[in-house]
Amino acid sequence: MTVLQDGILTFFSAVGMTTVVWLAAGALLHAGRPTVPGLMLVLPLKGEALAMENDVRELRRVQGGLPGAKIILVDCGMTEDARELAAYLADREKNAELVDAKEFRVK
Repeated sequence: MTVLQDGILTFFSAVGMTTVVWLAAGALLHAGRPTVPGLMLVLPLKGEALAMENDVRELRRVQGGLPGAKIILVDCGMTEDARELAAYLADREKNAELVDAKEFRVK
């Protein structure tokens, strides 16, 4: 019976040590996520832009995994109400901007 107990104890000790090493390596290797300078998440908007809020929410989720990324809402002919909503969403977000399609240039 002690052989079985020793075997189980050894197994869980090995699993525990592997977990500790895995977590320590992950913390050291992923301590600072690299940023991609100038990365833009562009959302062209046209007409009523009915799914704009959901699209911006999804871009915000993606932006969380891409430090330094900027959300660009491009007005490609939105209605006045949709433009007001886009301006509100751009103002509310940390790294977001609303631009006109004629002014949008990628450098």
